[in-house]
Amino acid sequence: MLEQTFEALKKYDWGQDPKVLKPINDALISTREDDAARKQLEASLTAILTDNVPRAAKDFVCRKLRTIGTDHSVSALASLLADKDLSHMARYALERIPTSGAAKALRDALSNVGEAQQVGIIGSLGVRQDADSVAILGGMLESSSPLSKAAACALGAIQTAAAARALANSKHPAAIDASFCCAEALLANGKRLDALAIYSGLAGDEQPKQIRMAATRGKLACLAKK
Repeated sequence: MLEQTFEALKKYDWGQDPKVLKPINDALISTREDDAARKQLEASLTAILTDNVPRAAKDFVCRKLRTIGTDHSVSALASLLADKDLSHMARYALERIPTSGAAKALRDALSNVGEAQQVGIIGSLGVRQDADSVAILGGMLESSSPLSKAAACALGAIQTAAAARALANSKHPAAIDASFCCAEALLANGKRLDALAIYSGLAGDEQPKQIRMAATRGKLACLAKK
């Protein structure tokens, strides 16, 4: 039954009855406690991504690999990151695969895709809170393209002291909000001194009044945590 469903998947397109793919959805549930069956299911799904099938079929596969994907499917997903139609769904899956290989695939793709896809990948690195991408993202902060804002937002999502240091050197307006995000997260996680350093850097006279006021409140919150 499942083999027939995969044959149907190879021809599946939007507008067709999605019930034809129900056996695959059922298999996602039934294989939860069966590692061997789960591995085979992942392999069968991954194979679809390298085949000449409709976009809707690959879209479906990416959604399923978001749930069961491992390093075994990373390469096939990464091959779609440059595709203007499928990059989003490939990232959708890679964001949730909890391995260093998935994060590395996203980082490596940054130099091999168009700007629109780069912006999306940067966002995915932020979603993953990928600390290993801080240096790469920091180098994009002064770009004159949309990459700079994307990089600032991603660093704000990563929320490490290293991310905050990268943001401190940026003049991009989005870096301010991102820095506050880092400071709030660090303070919430008990890293008071790191948070205090960020707030102190935002409290200077060169900052607009509302920024200084917010930074001062942050400094007071840090001091109250002693």
